[in-house]
Amino acid sequence: MAEKKKQNRIKEKKTRLYRERQVMLIFADGLSMVFSYFLALLIRYDFSIKSVPERYVNNLFSFILFLVLASFIVYYVFRLYHSIWRFAGVSEVNRILKAYMAIACLLVIYGLMMPYWVPRSVVLIGYFSSLFLCVFIRFGYRLIRYNINLSHNKKNPDGLDHVLLVGAGQAARTIIREQQVSRRAEFVIRTVVDDSPRLQGRYIEGHRIEGAREDIPRLVEEYDIDKIVFAIPSASKKDRKDILNICKDTGCKVQTVPGIDQLVNGEVSIKKIRDVEITDLLGRDEVHVNLEEIRKAIKDQVIMVTGGGGSIGSELCRQIAASEPKQLIIFDIYENNAYSIEQELKRKYPELDVVTLIGSVRNEERVRDVIKTYHPYIIYHAAAHKHVPLMETSPNEAVKNNVMGTYNTAKAAAENGVKRFLLISTDKAVNPTSLMGASKRICEMIIQMMSRQYPETVFMAVRFGNVLGSNGSVIPLFKKQIAEGGPVTVTDPEMTRYFMTIPEAVSLVLEASYYAKGGEIFVLDMGKPVKIMDLAVNMIKLSGFTPDDDGIPIKIVGLRPGEKLYEELLMDEEGLQKTANDLIYIGHPIDMDDEEFMKMLKMLDEESKQESDDIKSLVASVVPTYKVVAKSKKSIA
Repeated sequence: MAEKKKQNRIKEKKTRLYRERQVMLIFADGLSMVFSYFLALLIRYDFSIKSVPERYVNNLFSFILFLVLASFIVYYVFRLYHSIWRFAGVSEVNRILKAYMAIACLLVIYGLMMPYWVPRSVVLIGYFSSLFLCVFIRFGYRLIRYNINLSHNKKNPDGLDHVLLVGAGQAARTIIREQQVSRRAEFVIRTVVDDSPRLQGRYIEGHRIEGAREDIPRLVEEYDIDKIVFAIPSASKKDRKDILNICKDTGCKVQTVPGIDQLVNGEVSIKKIRDVEITDLLGRDEVHVNLEEIRKAIKDQVIMVTGGGGSIGSELCRQIAASEPKQLIIFDIYENNAYSIEQELKRKYPELDVVTLIGSVRNEERVRDVIKTYHPYIIYHAAAHKHVPLMETSPNEAVKNNVMGTYNTAKAAAENGVKRFLLISTDKAVNPTSLMGASKRICEMIIQMMSRQYPETVFMAVRFGNVLGSNGSVIPLFKKQIAEGGPVTVTDPEMTRYFMTIPEAVSLVLEASYYAKGGEIFVLDMGKPVKIMDLAVNMIKLSGFTPDDDGIPIKIVGLRPGEKLYEELLMDEEGLQKTANDLIYIGHPIDMDDEEFMKMLKMLDEESKQESDDIKSLVASVVPTYKVVAKSKKSIA
């Protein structure tokens, strides 16, 4: 409540300041109009007041009253009181000129109605004088602010970062202008580079364009650059990657404006400059999905997302909400995350019917009750324990949550009329070396069994690799380690992983759910695998450090329990089938004995509840490709 009151006070203060400035601007316009025409009358009579005929003075008083009132209306119509004049540019000049064309028409009409009221020369001089003052009043602030900031920056150059700007387009121009009028400049732009030959040697807002991308290392040394800002939002993925790779090797901190697809309306400002992320260096081609098909499948339907507060689950909720479902059910055990995504969606989609429910997929009765109450059309099952090393030390929890949680939810869905059910799986389910991966493989087997036993519900699974920025991703860990001065810990120099951004992965998940006919395991094309060591080195360089003992050291810590050097996305026996999307493939279902598999599930359920020491061996009996040294002779018969 106190924070809300504080925000309201700040808002009221800003509103008051805005109104005060509007009043000052209106007063200045009126004063300039009066001054312009009386000055014009004095100029016409060589500044001799005695020589001015009295009738002209009287006529001018009457005219000024009309002109000031009419000008205020014209200025308002052409939005001359609505702009942020410290950022004034060509569009503002254009509006002023249009306003004065309208005023010229009013002068002609007034002259026809009141002939011989003053000499024509007075009208012309007054007209152009008032136009000049109108422009000066609005652009004078920028001019004064520019010179004050220029003087300040020259006096305090050592306290500000020296910046090299990459790109000489509209984004760069906007950044330079905003920096020039900012009261608290954060950096000094020393030079600009652009690949266009026609721009070489020219100037942008007073800054010389001194080279192309290959000149960046030389200019960094020449101008003692601290920071490089990449200001080409429309750059292709390849150009962005290539230029940023040059920048990261200079030892400077590297920042960027968002790509044009990330900007809401193409506007760029200093506030939108952000640190370069590792995703900027991956250079992945843009993922294309059939949004229209997805929207049709989701629109006006009740959708449920388990694990809706997690990394994948919350992004599912965001993209589903954009497709206008009838109702969105967010189901999660962790209330903080669930509440966070609920509030985000309510702010962005105030008309959306969002229901947030707390509960565990382990609780069969809770899951069944939710499904019976809300009757979802499709369930996206993202609830799971995903952290590999933690599941190695708590294997029974992986079985309870991942395996039995999936079974509980899938069974309740089938028995209560849910039409489609999608499981979020993982590449770690392929030839698993971890208990977490093996548990997700069993989940895939549950989906295939359910598809055969309950054909009325379309069951499917989508398997993909690591997603950048997720709670369990290595990227947040590296960021934290770099911020703390290192070392950055890498398990093995040869370890590789597939990577995709969360929005990309979720978009493909939604499209895969549209293709499913029952029992499929969809496999997403994650691109080329990336070395974790390369990720660590690049992140250190992008932060302006060197990956060594003098900068941020890298420490090799060895593979953690359950980890493997390389991840696989498709099991050999599954085969591969294409879909309409080149990034989505289908693995054929594996033959299995459903009756025997159910016996195994019951055994796993009972043993996990008893906190069995042999749970890994029992899981290995269910998943033949999972190899583990058994601690006892107990197995599933």
